[in-house]
Amino acid sequence: MLPTPRATGECMQVGFVIDQRKCIGCHACTVACKAENEVPLGNFRTWVKYVEKGTFPEVRRHFTVLRCNHCDRAPCVTICPVNALHKRPDAIVDLDRDICIGCRACMQACPYDALYFNEDRGVAEKCHYCAHRTELGLEPACVVVCPVEAIVSGDVSNPESEIATLIREEPTSRRRLDKGTQPRVWYVDALPEALVPGTPSEPSSYLWSERAEPPPPVVPGFEPSPDIVTTLDVAHPAAWGWHVWVYLVTKNIAAGAALVAPFLAMLGIAPGFARDFVPEITALAFLAITLVLLVHDLGQPGRFWRLLLKPNTRSWLVKGAWMLGAFGAVTALALLLRLIGRASAADAMRWLNVPLALLASGYSAWLFAQCRGRDLWLERDLFVQLILRAAFCGAAVALFLPRASSPLLNPDRLFGLLAVANLIPLLRLRFGRTHAGVPAQVQALFRRELRPARVEMALVTTAVFGFVVPAVTGELRTVDVVLRVAMAMQMLVAMLSYERTWIRTGQVPRIS
Repeated sequence: MLPTPRATGECMQVGFVIDQRKCIGCHACTVACKAENEVPLGNFRTWVKYVEKGTFPEVRRHFTVLRCNHCDRAPCVTICPVNALHKRPDAIVDLDRDICIGCRACMQACPYDALYFNEDRGVAEKCHYCAHRTELGLEPACVVVCPVEAIVSGDVSNPESEIATLIREEPTSRRRLDKGTQPRVWYVDALPEALVPGTPSEPSSYLWSERAEPPPPVVPGFEPSPDIVTTLDVAHPAAWGWHVWVYLVTKNIAAGAALVAPFLAMLGIAPGFARDFVPEITALAFLAITLVLLVHDLGQPGRFWRLLLKPNTRSWLVKGAWMLGAFGAVTALALLLRLIGRASAADAMRWLNVPLALLASGYSAWLFAQCRGRDLWLERDLFVQLILRAAFCGAAVALFLPRASSPLLNPDRLFGLLAVANLIPLLRLRFGRTHAGVPAQVQALFRRELRPARVEMALVTTAVFGFVVPAVTGELRTVDVVLRVAMAMQMLVAMLSYERTWIRTGQVPRIS
């Protein structure tokens, strides 16, 4: 039984101590958890990781029980757009499946791989400290079933409790304190290398089974120690796929079209339908594609309305939705004003839309910054990179508009200049300079997976042709149209390739 609340009336502040001196790796906790909470096949709320250290004949197998850490500063709670995840007064981080929209953002925010996606329900799930039991004064199922009492639960804030005594009197360790989450799971005598993801070697198969997924790639220069090997673990498949990396491109095309719109006259674009209507039509079309992608990717798309009507205002998924909404509204208003003959007001809306377009493109930088579990996505200059890509897309839209003059900075040259600007981060990556806030090993993995020469070549040739294409007056010549189509397609392929690799590689390194 859990202790009753103290006489002061203060609420318990629960936690776990895992005493690895006692753990025998029997998986009773895993089985009890799955039975108690109806955890689907292939998913886990608590699991036992085997790590062997040493070389024959001096080898020892270490067991490490992994689970949700019920963090005091839980990033999954912050990023959840609909408050499905919440921190209870008793310190339990709980999840309401009836509210969850299945966006999987919490899975990216968690540095401990503690959440999984229930394909049958279309929602995320996790350890909730068996809240339905603790509310009755019972201990979590994993604690009750452990045959050696290696799992200790209770009120950490009560100095007389068993768990508080263990924490006070025994040397303990916690996982990934560098993430600033303040986890509430303490380990006694755990192998330090087992608590640091990516430290042990990863074999092609486990003790008693094949791996559900291949081992993560080894980056030259960052090889793990050969005498520390993970011999049993569970799979954690990537949570985000093609919807996300395509959305990054379509959103930037929409934002880019709006960014370039007020400058079309300066770029020599001829007055008429194309200059007046194409930017807004392009922006709204690609914004619609973006919204379809975001909603279609949800595990519960029918609950999308919760993000708008019952939002968690701390989540950048919510703030991003507001920015996209404001951007779409002003873009539509500019188009409407143009249609009813209010050209001056429409031009004013274009200028008003510039900061909204910048935010519509760049807010993803703050969203990815909330994904604390994915080191690659924590680049500190990501906002600037996203803006440069959006401007590049806007220049591509301007390439196809008819011109009345050819000023020094025409669409061809603007396109070339922005190709160079977008090339700079790739060159920095190629020459081994890591982005601020991203570990060198993760950056090296991205550099290898991206094969940057392909994207660099696309940007270099685009830049060259942007400067050498002759300025066109009047109607476009056929050869120029073909060349511009080739340049724009090359840009699109380069951006899709980059975003695809960035999203996929960010989810490769082990975080548990």
